[in-house]
Amino acid sequence: MKRLIAIFAASLLTFGAAPAFAQDEGAASLDELLRLIEQGRVQDSREARQREARFSQERNQQQNLLNQARAERTRQENESARLEQLFEDNQANIVAARAALDERLGALKELFGVLQTATGDAQGRFNASLTNLQFPDREAFLVELGSKMASATELAQIEDIERFWFELQREINESGKVVTFPYTVITASGEREDIMLTRVGLFNLVGDAGYYEKNDDLTVSELPRQPEGRFLGSARDVARSTGDAGVVNFGLDGTRGGILGLLVETPTVTDKIHQGGYVGYAIITLGIIGLLVAIWRFIGLSSDSRKVSAQLKRDSASTDNPLGRVLAAYESNRSADTETIELKLSEAALKEMPGITKGLLFIKVVGVVAPLMGLLGTVTGMIQTFQVITLYGAGDPKMMAGGISQALMTTVLGLVVAIPMVLLHTVVSGQSKKIINVLQSQSAGLVAQHSEKNG
Repeated sequence: MKRLIAIFAASLLTFGAAPAFAQDEGAASLDELLRLIEQGRVQDSREARQREARFSQERNQQQNLLNQARAERTRQENESARLEQLFEDNQANIVAARAALDERLGALKELFGVLQTATGDAQGRFNASLTNLQFPDREAFLVELGSKMASATELAQIEDIERFWFELQREINESGKVVTFPYTVITASGEREDIMLTRVGLFNLVGDAGYYEKNDDLTVSELPRQPEGRFLGSARDVARSTGDAGVVNFGLDGTRGGILGLLVETPTVTDKIHQGGYVGYAIITLGIIGLLVAIWRFIGLSSDSRKVSAQLKRDSASTDNPLGRVLAAYESNRSADTETIELKLSEAALKEMPGITKGLLFIKVVGVVAPLMGLLGTVTGMIQTFQVITLYGAGDPKMMAGGISQALMTTVLGLVVAIPMVLLHTVVSGQSKKIINVLQSQSAGLVAQHSEKNG
């Protein structure tokens, strides 16, 4: 019964699929439809067998791949075990080799440790030394020697130790020599120039342009700002001297550039003047004008004083000097009475006063105003300094000291102008008073002489 039901269901499925197939082929009769159904059944059976064969083939391939993967895993596990064993054996060999090395080194181990330390220290010193400009190849040797000392597979040879001792001894010898050699330097303008560079021990490099400094990349640069005065002159003397030139005075920097750097950074007179700002410029201008006026009046009064002295020795009056003009006034009024003569001489002397005292008041004013202007610049500079402190705080003493230094420069300029002006005013005023005293004494003498004659 169950078999009949299965056959019937299969017939229904076949019959259900047949119309679609028949529809596709366009069956014209029932026989044709039956034929088409038979062909479809045969084709379905063929495709099912092909699928079964393909599935069997793929299942066999998957099994082969699985077997290969398992075999590879087994091989890798064996290789891992072999490498682990090899690593352990190598570790044991390294320990044994190190123990044998330590046993064979003995006391030399301490020597090599000291040599390694000395090599590193010498490398740093040689790199900073000025002699490295002449012997640049020793840096590579020290690097190689240091790598040998740090390596556990290579040791320094006796030749390396002797070479190292030679380099140390050569450094000591060169530290006491003054050597001139050709070298390419970088000028202050940034150009490269071949010059004869002179090395003074381990301290300074000098040339015709002055002092030079060594850079980390073995280049030599001219100092952008040279020291002033005798230091620059002594550097040029050393650079231009020869081996038999004898003793040459030289400003040696024992700190190997430290003092020279501070000396170069020290502001010059021009820098200090610029620190004063506009107030400083005004003080200097006023001082120059006052100095010119003082010189002009000093020359004029000196000339008048000599002419007055010459007039005292002559009997006739000359109008080229103040005393001569006063005497000429007396000569022209000799016949008048004593009161008139006195008035005429007083009038003549008063006429000479402006010419004798002109410019003296200006010199005195300059001597008084200059320190006041300096005080004004100091006050304004301190105000600016306190404003900076308000904005940025007082954590940088150097910044505060720089501001205060700039503020006080105007006071210095004011005093520098005022002190000479006061002295010049004293000298010029003394000359003018001397001439005035001569005029007054001679006038009084003439009045007394005339009064005696008429009495």
